[in-house]
Amino acid sequence: MSKSEDNKVYFAKIIKGIAGFYYCIILDEGNRKGQIFSCKAKGIFRNIGVKPLVGDNVDFEITDEKDFEGNIIKIHQRKNSLIRPAVANIDKVMLVLAVESPSPAFYYLDKYLINMSNAGIKVEICWNKTDLNMDKALEYAKIYTDAGFKNIIASTVEDGGLKTLKEALKGEVNVLAGASGVGKSSITNILAPKANMDTNTVSRKIERGRHTTRHSELFMIDNDTFVFDTPGFTSVESPTFDKEELRFHFNEFAKYEGKCRFAGCNHINEPDCAVKEALEKEYISESRYQSYKKMYEEMSERRKY
Repeated sequence: MSKSEDNKVYFAKIIKGIAGFYYCIILDEGNRKGQIFSCKAKGIFRNIGVKPLVGDNVDFEITDEKDFEGNIIKIHQRKNSLIRPAVANIDKVMLVLAVESPSPAFYYLDKYLINMSNAGIKVEICWNKTDLNMDKALEYAKIYTDAGFKNIIASTVEDGGLKTLKEALKGEVNVLAGASGVGKSSITNILAPKANMDTNTVSRKIERGRHTTRHSELFMIDNDTFVFDTPGFTSVESPTFDKEELRFHFNEFAKYEGKCRFAGCNHINEPDCAVKEALEKEYISESRYQSYKKMYEEMSERRKY
């Protein structure tokens, strides 16, 4: 075993965690910058009930130079974290959806957007597989542009939009989120092929079977740009705030606020509702309104228990 002789502490970011090992990429300037070490977390973290997350900024000591191993000795304060996926220190969520195969589930999309908004995390939307149906991609992008979100059109097959996507990710720690099969891993492999190879090499001792995204993994695209590749989500929790607040999370409703007959109109059953009038005139998307209505009803049922 080749022990480290300098006892130096290195500043790093956790890019992957598997079976109690945390893969840390060194961020310090110098000849070690970009090196990846397989680290264990000190027992002190268990004692205080803190578990390292992918995306954490940490300090670690090298314990074995030859095998690139170390011990995490400090977890720096997080600016935010998510439970699903379990990641930390996010600047932005890039929500990836396929235009087709699989078709987008708009209700879950709208729930996810609201949960991120409630957490104070910026969200942008990437429509992938646009080579299958560009007309639908433009239609969907318009709905969510009108709702106040930045939309990017992309295709990993035709390489369309990936330059725009890379520019949108620059300078931030980004989460690529979305359902299984929408192309998140394909996008990551195109944006950061070298990072993918490096992490697979370091983790070869404990990886089992063919790689699929069963855990969150963080890739460095360049010096100041990171991308999480996360497991596909199949369900999204309902928002935890009161149902009366829900309308404020649908940005396209904002211009009609105060124009309904009743103050505090919830845009469900009230007469002379400006939002429902806008819906009839197709100024507001039918799918977005139906998501709002379904969420409102779910939140009303939850209050009963």
